[in-house]
Formats: sequence, structure tokens, C-alpha cells
Amino acid sequence: MKIIELPIEFEFNGQKNHINPSLIISKNELTLVDTGYPNFLLFIENEILKNGHDMKNLKNIIITHYDIDHIGSLYDFKEKYPHINMIASEVESKYISGEMKSERLVQAEEMLENMPIQEIEFGKWFIQQLKNLKYVSIDEKVHDGDWILDNECRVVATPGHTSGHISLYFPRLKSVIAGDAAVIENRELVIANPHFCLNVEKAEQSLRKIKDLQAENYYCYHGGTFTL
Repeated sequence: MKIIELPIEFEFNGQKNHINPSLIISKNELTLVDTGYPNFLLFIENEILKNGHDMKNLKNIIITHYDIDHIGSLYDFKEKYPHINMIASEVESKYISGEMKSERLVQAEEMLENMPIQEIEFGKWFIQQLKNLKYVSIDEKVHDGDWILDNECRVVATPGHTSGHISLYFPRLKSVIAGDAAVIENRELVIANPHFCLNVEKAEQSLRKIKDLQAENYYCYHGGTFTL
């Protein structure tokens, strides 16, 4: 088993941005962690193919949490590859499937009420983008401590950024896929943008939790790989 990054570079508002979905390779089976923004399916496919892998071997998609840059292309993947097993925490699955209104949409609507005038148009646009996301049913709902992927991966609940956020711990690889539980700043692991954290205190606790695993590699969706 091994983990590779799928670095995606794109432009937004005239600025270059990057995200780093992860690909878990186990024998001939592939598991994708997070799916980028809407319309990113082709970008991710190209990265997988560039690394010498066949899309027919993509068996699972794991979603770390409900955010537009993580689930944006989930529906497109499900439409094109209906056999794929969709995995997420039980909490996040409620938002992904549309069973409950997402925390992020609730937060965005509340923030809009107090936004400076110059930011209101962006706030409205962002809310509409969230509303445009298509629902996807989750096949496998996981919890803290669950073992998945042939018992090679332990689910680690890392709430804070969102309430059902999960990270993935691979003891044999001494690696953690952190999602947005951690980002790299000044060569350190820190919590992702506190402005968007639903609970900063819990986010700090979750960061300590994955640091305490003392992994050698932390795969951060924003920032790439942090290696001790």
C-alpha cells in the first residue's frame, strides 16, 4: 500500500491556487480521498492517469468533510463510475446526501448578514455555489476508530473545521491524510483557516490528536505533504 498526492493547480479570481487530493493504492485497488471543486473530475482523472493508474481500478472515494472544494465533483464521479463505494463519517453523510442542511451553508447565510458591503456579492455567489451542489448517497458511514481498507486505515474523528470531519491514519505507512484538520504554514502543522472553522477549540484538539499519532507523513489538502 502507498499514498500519493494528486496536486491540482487552478486559477481563481486571478490568483493561482492548489489543492492536493490523495490517492491510496492497495494492490490494484485505488481509493480517492476528496474530489475537488465542481467540474474537477477531469483534472483528477488526468493526475491519476499520469501516475500510471487505470480509472477502472478506482473502488472507493472517501470524503473527509462537506466543503465545496472537497465534495464539488463527487456527484460527477458517481455518475461516471456508479460502482464506486462512497465513504464518509455518519455526521457528514447527512449533509452530502441532503438529509440535513449543511453546516457550511448555515454558516455562510449567517455570515452574509454581517458582511461588509464590498463582500456581499461574493457571499451571495458562495451561497449559490453551495446550493448548486448535487446530493450523493453515502454507502459506508464510518465513525472514530473504525478500520477500513482491509484494516490498513483507521478513521480518526477530527471535528472542528466541521463537526463530522475525519482524518485517516495508516499505522504501517506511518502516515495521516489530514484533510482540513491541518495545513502547513511556516513549516508547521496548524489548523486550517480559523475564519471557516465551525469550532476553533475542537479544531485545536483535533490537530493535537493527529500530531500525537507521531506519523512521519501528514498529507494536507492545502499545502501538500508535511514530513517529519
